[in-house]
Amino acid sequence: MKGIRIFDSQTQTAIWIDRAKSYVHRLRCKLLKETSRGFWTRYTVTLHRSFENVEESLAYFHWRNDQYYDYIQLMPVSGQEGKDVLDFGCGPGNDLVGFHEYSNPSRLIGVEVSPTALEQAKRRMALHKAIPELILIGEDDVKLPVDDASVDYIHSSGVLHHVRDPLPILREFRRILRPNGEARVMVYNYFSLWLHLHVAYIVRRVKKLYTNIPIREAFGRFTDGEECPLSTVYKPEEWVVLANKAGFDCTYLGAAMAVREFDDFPMRCSAIMNSDIEEEHRRFLIGLRLDDRGLPLYGDTLAGISGCYNLRRS
Repeated sequence: MKGIRIFDSQTQTAIWIDRAKSYVHRLRCKLLKETSRGFWTRYTVTLHRSFENVEESLAYFHWRNDQYYDYIQLMPVSGQEGKDVLDFGCGPGNDLVGFHEYSNPSRLIGVEVSPTALEQAKRRMALHKAIPELILIGEDDVKLPVDDASVDYIHSSGVLHHVRDPLPILREFRRILRPNGEARVMVYNYFSLWLHLHVAYIVRRVKKLYTNIPIREAFGRFTDGEECPLSTVYKPEEWVVLANKAGFDCTYLGAAMAVREFDDFPMRCSAIMNSDIEEEHRRFLIGLRLDDRGLPLYGDTLAGISGCYNLRRS
């Protein structure tokens, strides 16, 4: 038995459209050879939205955080009063807004690869009467234009999994952090519903996309779109080893779960019953339990896509 899968004509049409889009995206990538700067200039987390006032900006800040269960608890923007804070991969400034409003740091730095995103961050922060230091870097830049031991806190959310080799950047984090400084980093989590249910079952078995490539490659090509140059997913132990190599003591804090990710959870049983899904994914889905909110846990943390880590200089 391969599981119960009954799709109406509208669903089947959507599946074929997804396949056609995938083909077009792959062709476009081959022709254009997309760069990280180009991709993240065209696709920002705010979708190039402009804000008219502080209230609208803050409403969006809270809305975006609400799209991920436990995100703001694991990647807080409060508690850094009077400190020097750097947001690596700040994009159009969503978390810069958070640090300004809820920490009031003495110095706020945003580092970003996209000039368009930085300009949007500048305009948005001006609404909040804030003037952060905004630094544009090249996508291949390793050394940051920041002095040694000059930063108390580094925040990097959803950025380093788009870097081919994060180790030199992590070493830069260690260089610019003060001895008692720390960093919070979010990268994609292997032990997530997104990988084991959405990609492994919905994408590969239902939509029949990326069926002949390894699951990590399928994750990378689907999660941020075919045009995204690179998206890497990490097991917690893999990221901890990487951070240790850079000279950090690293603690896995847990994972935040996307609302979109949890929306797939009702398909868990269909995935388990499907004989084509690999045993690894079936075992993962069988082993999940629920917390008191009804959210799925892997071990003691949410089975979410956003793995969060605390790094301290060792």
